[in-house]
Amino acid sequence: MSSGNRGTQSHHQAQSSGTSNLRVYHTDSMNKAIAQYTMDARLHAVYEQSGESGKSFDYSQSVRTTTQSVPEQQITAYLSKIQRGGHIQPFGCMLAVDEATFRVIAFSENAREMLGLTPQSVPSLEKPEILLVGTDVRTLFTPSSAVLLEKAFGAREITLLNPVWIHSKNSGKPFYAILHRIDVGIVIDLEPARTEDPALSIAGAVQSQKLAVRAISHLQSLPGGDINLLCETVVENVRELTGYDRVMVYKFHEDEHGEVVAESKRSDLEPYIGLHYPATDIPQASRFLFRQNRVRMIVDCHATPVLVIQDEGLMQPLCLVGSTLRAPHGCHAQYMANMGSIASLAMAVIINGNDEEAIGGRNLMRLWGLVVCHHTSARCIPFPLRYACEFLMQAFGLQLNMELQLAAQLSEKHVLRTQTLLCDMLLRDSPTGIVTQSPSIMDLVKCDGAALYYQGKYYPTGVTPTEAQIKDIAEWLLANHADSTGLSTDSLADAGYPGAASLGDAVCGMAVAYITSRDFLFWFRSHTAKEIKWGGAKHHPEDKDDGQRMHPRSSFKAFLEVVKSRSLPWENAEMDAIHSLQLILRDSFKDATDGSNSKAVMHAQLGELELQGMDELSSVAREMVRLIETATAPIFAVDVDGCINGWNAKVAELTGLSVEEAMGKSLVHDLVYKESEETVDKLLHHALRGEEDKNVEIKLRTFDSQQHKKAVFVVVNACSSRDYTNNIVGVCFVGQDVTGQKVVMDKFIHIQGDYKAIVHSPNPLIPPIFASDENTVCSEWNTAMEKLTGWSRGDIIGKMLVGEIFGGSCRLKGPDALTKFMIVLHNAIGGQDTDKFPFSFFDQNGKYVQALLTANKRVNIEGQIIGAFCFLQIASPELQQALKVQRQQEKKCFARMKELAYICQEIKNPLSGIRFTNSLLEATDLTEDQKQFLETSAACEKQMSKIIRDVDLDSIEDGSLELERAEFLLGSVINAVVSQVMILLRERDLQLIRDIPEEVKTLAVYGDQVRIQQVLADFLLNMVRYAPSPDGWIEIQVCPRLKQISEEVKLMHIEFRMVCPGEGLPPNLIQDMFHSSRWMTQEGLGLSMCRKILKLINGEVQYIRESERCYFLISIELPIPRRGSKSVD
Repeated sequence: MSSGNRGTQSHHQAQSSGTSNLRVYHTDSMNKAIAQYTMDARLHAVYEQSGESGKSFDYSQSVRTTTQSVPEQQITAYLSKIQRGGHIQPFGCMLAVDEATFRVIAFSENAREMLGLTPQSVPSLEKPEILLVGTDVRTLFTPSSAVLLEKAFGAREITLLNPVWIHSKNSGKPFYAILHRIDVGIVIDLEPARTEDPALSIAGAVQSQKLAVRAISHLQSLPGGDINLLCETVVENVRELTGYDRVMVYKFHEDEHGEVVAESKRSDLEPYIGLHYPATDIPQASRFLFRQNRVRMIVDCHATPVLVIQDEGLMQPLCLVGSTLRAPHGCHAQYMANMGSIASLAMAVIINGNDEEAIGGRNLMRLWGLVVCHHTSARCIPFPLRYACEFLMQAFGLQLNMELQLAAQLSEKHVLRTQTLLCDMLLRDSPTGIVTQSPSIMDLVKCDGAALYYQGKYYPTGVTPTEAQIKDIAEWLLANHADSTGLSTDSLADAGYPGAASLGDAVCGMAVAYITSRDFLFWFRSHTAKEIKWGGAKHHPEDKDDGQRMHPRSSFKAFLEVVKSRSLPWENAEMDAIHSLQLILRDSFKDATDGSNSKAVMHAQLGELELQGMDELSSVAREMVRLIETATAPIFAVDVDGCINGWNAKVAELTGLSVEEAMGKSLVHDLVYKESEETVDKLLHHALRGEEDKNVEIKLRTFDSQQHKKAVFVVVNACSSRDYTNNIVGVCFVGQDVTGQKVVMDKFIHIQGDYKAIVHSPNPLIPPIFASDENTVCSEWNTAMEKLTGWSRGDIIGKMLVGEIFGGSCRLKGPDALTKFMIVLHNAIGGQDTDKFPFSFFDQNGKYVQALLTANKRVNIEGQIIGAFCFLQIASPELQQALKVQRQQEKKCFARMKELAYICQEIKNPLSGIRFTNSLLEATDLTEDQKQFLETSAACEKQMSKIIRDVDLDSIEDGSLELERAEFLLGSVINAVVSQVMILLRERDLQLIRDIPEEVKTLAVYGDQVRIQQVLADFLLNMVRYAPSPDGWIEIQVCPRLKQISEEVKLMHIEFRMVCPGEGLPPNLIQDMFHSSRWMTQEGLGLSMCRKILKLINGEVQYIRESERCYFLISIELPIPRRGSKSVD
């Protein structure tokens, strides 16, 4: 709704049939993205055919045409139109330049006019046109501007220098130059800057930052635990900052549909708060663009786009993804006009991805939603203010991420507490208590009703089907999903349940967990429309649309059409909670069925675990005490009365007070100076209530005669000490001795003479110091900073600390780090000091530096604030030693990678020989069996070649692995997979059992044959490796099932089961495969990589351990070629 072109979701989440972990964790995001790209492309084509104005494009009816297939050319045309549309908005002009030669390779049609470069009416040989393809861009601007452009072109991160303030050579007009790199050079977006524009100067740009920091401080001061309040505050702040008529927060739900969750608007405008819209309303292409370019401004939707003229030698239209001037799609411009929004500003809200999205231990960044501004007339805000808004969005994303994590933790605690109470009921009462008492299973997840179907009896609570209907549902489950352990769906009708219509809107969605083969737990949800309320006018689906086919009302109507007869989808966290309860109940119900005394068994097991846990705890405690006593950091502890009951060797050395003498003394009254008494008292008070303070400086007394009257300054973290029942019984302080630095800094702060003599002293006790004026321009950079960063004072003085020095010369890790540093610096300039803020950067040589930053205000003689004064505390020798060890490990890792690269390179030669020998054999007369053997050998050789190319695992980790899709026979894959385990089978004296339908061997499917072969072979090999030997067995079962997606599209759902008796794979291998970000075994790494490859090819794997056997259950969905091929019903 807010950006990009329009579309409607083709269908909501359909049936999600459960397996052993209750629901299929298929590649949701990839599948949804592909489906949505297809739908967006079809709507783009329909809009393009509807005429120049697009008036005949009926958006609200688009939901009815979603089953049509889309040619590949339409998708390509759609993506090209979005990313390489060849037009810009007319409020600025654009130049594209070859980076090496400064030659213009493209320019917008309005560039000559804006830059005052109108060509001569009569061209001559002496004076050619100034702006053409091939012109040196430096000749278009003043000499000083040309120097700035040359400097920017040489920067590693060119975007950090934006905006560059330059002047046209001919007209003298000032411009904001916003630069970014693309595949063929550098794009320069030029936005005219009015000379009276206060944001034009450095001071004006800094003022925009200050406004953003003020808004950020407001966000950070809000009480935690209220995401709605956070969103409401950010829309108010953005509206105050930018002056738009309406500001909204759009949230993307887990099923990708959107909702307006907060709004600040002009009083006479229609409210949009509560508006929901289909997932394709903001296309995937637009969402991708927001990840690349996080702030998007449209100045006037009525303005005619300007054509970009480019070098004919370029292979394709210029990529405008990162351009601030990129023209909106015509469909979106029409939508804006229909809703009375002439101008807009959309900003991405990015947060950390969840654990399912995390790859290799690294969290991916996820587009949570958008903050969107609308204006009823044309509106253009200058780049510095947009840049400040981007900082605000980064801070909002950080704050929101913390709130979401807090909400997830609270939800998890609620689930655990509910599960604990339900388990307690099972121990004390019959199984039916989990339905009939409070709390019940309805309290576990959000639902309208729940039920237990146990031993043929029905125990409902809330809104549920009748007993006859639930028996019918149970029979349907047993008939159609008997081999799974559960099912979840937001539409029973789409899931294929024949009686869905008789349930009505009261029961649309269902989650079911199998407890035994005949006993079930059910959760039910009513239709979504019951949950959805919109504060805007005419939100009922039967209301007329006033002829405005592309409008928030039609989006809402399309959304209601999509979710009709559907419930809210079941979220991953909810299904995890259901799955956990399912595992607990299975054991309890099994005990009840067997007639065993479950209570006695459980209590006995708990007793054994408790004794084992006490032994382990005692061992850990002894080791902890030893570590604390010998630690190089000062550590001491007190009881609830504040008396010392722990005092390690380091603090004894610093204070001259032995352990025996310290025991029992009062920390506040006997061991700290009077000026620290109040601070320590607060630390104790907070920690005894569970509130732990960090990085607090206290002043300890000394008791050695040689150190008498000298103080020891320690920066401490106060930690609450708890007993085994989790009651707080005292406070533990872990500190760092900063006496040396403190003495020097005190001298520096209080000195009244020439401070420069101290600041620039080579004395190693002088910390790294830098300072800024009120505009964040660097005004001080001492000798220690030169030594620490590698950058001399002359290189740094006069540059902007935010972006140019830190973020440019000294690189930071990610945009969040730059945002946090900007906040600290502006807070200090505003009078708010920051102490010991964790701050890391890369020096001139690329070495990673970790420090603590202290920033204080600088004042003149009159007491006026004139800037900020900052100094760094470098990591202690112990930490530096740890970092050194880490670097050595990285060096060792590099050596291993070098060896691996050598092996991969050299193994290619014998592989080439094998390939050549195979080609010779193919030319000879061979029997059918020999041909099959040769085909299997060639398939294995291809698999090895691909694995060699996988040495750089990043492509698998980040999901960008290129797949080769072609038609192949499934039987060929099975032959190649089996051949790779035959030698090990013989060595271990194992029998191979094949349960494979005959028709599977000739089944033709479409996909990446070699990757499927690699994955199946690895899973099978591990089953063979850990099957009991001798006289053991391995069984391979293959079960194909045809899925009809549409008249033209058929999918083959194939399940592979690889079964062996006994306990199967060791737990650490399963941990490596499913959960570890740092694998412990080579086999575990292989399994983990294969699981991720399987996700990329639209498959999933589960490992299931039963009482007498275990097995891998691998599911893959592959298209069937359109031409006639043998299929399986």
